[in-house]
Amino acid sequence: MTDMPDGPAPTEMADHGLSRFFRNQTFHFQTLRALNDIAANGADLNEVLTAISAIPDGDTDAWFDAFSGLAIRTEDRIAACADPLSKGYAWLRAHNYWRTAEFLLRPDDARRKTTWTREIAAFDNGLKLAGIAHERFTIPYGDGRLRGIFYPGPDGWQKKPLIVLVGGYDSTLEELYFVLVKAAHDRGYGVLTYEGPGQGGVLREYGLTFTPEWEKPTSAILDYFETTQFRPENTILIGMSMGGYLAPRAAAFDSRITGVVAYDVLFDMGSIADRYAALAQNPAAAKNPDLVWAVDNACWTLGVSTMPEAVAAIRPYTLKDVAGKITADVLILVGEHDHFVPGAQAIDFEKACTAARSVETVTFDTLSGGAEHCQLGAQTLWHATFFSWMIRRFG
Repeated sequence: MTDMPDGPAPTEMADHGLSRFFRNQTFHFQTLRALNDIAANGADLNEVLTAISAIPDGDTDAWFDAFSGLAIRTEDRIAACADPLSKGYAWLRAHNYWRTAEFLLRPDDARRKTTWTREIAAFDNGLKLAGIAHERFTIPYGDGRLRGIFYPGPDGWQKKPLIVLVGGYDSTLEELYFVLVKAAHDRGYGVLTYEGPGQGGVLREYGLTFTPEWEKPTSAILDYFETTQFRPENTILIGMSMGGYLAPRAAAFDSRITGVVAYDVLFDMGSIADRYAALAQNPAAAKNPDLVWAVDNACWTLGVSTMPEAVAAIRPYTLKDVAGKITADVLILVGEHDHFVPGAQAIDFEKACTAARSVETVTFDTLSGGAEHCQLGAQTLWHATFFSWMIRRFG
């Protein structure tokens, strides 16, 4: 046995894997978002890893080039594929890559129009070739139309609660399929997905901006479903991200909603806007993609021109005075290291739900893998929590 050579102790020599894709939080988080669709056939691991390997941290043009290039390569391979299901899944992946490419573009960027057209076409091709049953619809609303897609479940879905899913501050209608629809279908549920003012195609195609009175678009969507299908015994409304405000707000004014899920919680948007406004006082922040994107998106989706106007427009988005009207069962999800919403907002929301039939709060810590906003990167984790809650509360 020979002596160990002089040098660092074994623990100092150990190499470790990385827990982040980028130092910049927005780039890291949006990479997780793209990868989140793997379970629903909307992404492949090494396709995404190869794309991000060409992106300098914080370079938004390189981000667009990498993901639009990946979308094009994915589409270009489809013609040589003989298997219809593989073709369908490839189109779904291309959709996700186009959506991801578009995400960091400025609202007035000319590339948005072409990218939006291609991501919608890819999604529709994917659903068709993969044989995914669905019904697209639009309904009149104000000076435009709301968009929705209904995905019926397997035989017997009508006897189960109807799951209704809405996104948030930057969601698209099509993206919602990957968030929950496949997982719900595998468990026997039908899912109704929709966009309201300020979101996806409703914003892009009709120019409708966000409203704090989210019960109005939600009521219109539920009315449509009842007219064309039936009135479910139980309707479970899930709001993703900013939807953590939107869904509870709707539930406070519509008794048809018997269960509501804040995925994740969002009790008071004004306090979050104040935090971003304070960050914007630092001249160096003008170069930070996190802040640039947040401010641009706020102005676009709220229909204002400046940061102060956006802060003022966001103030009404609070559940403080309406949470006490919710009579449904409530599930609150929290990421321990949510970079958007402080965990304390879950406590505020839970205390305010004084009339709810039940309230459960689930916090996901770092070791669980679900500590990010909306548990990105740990989709199956929040699915397990949600569907277990569904069984306990609704059978």
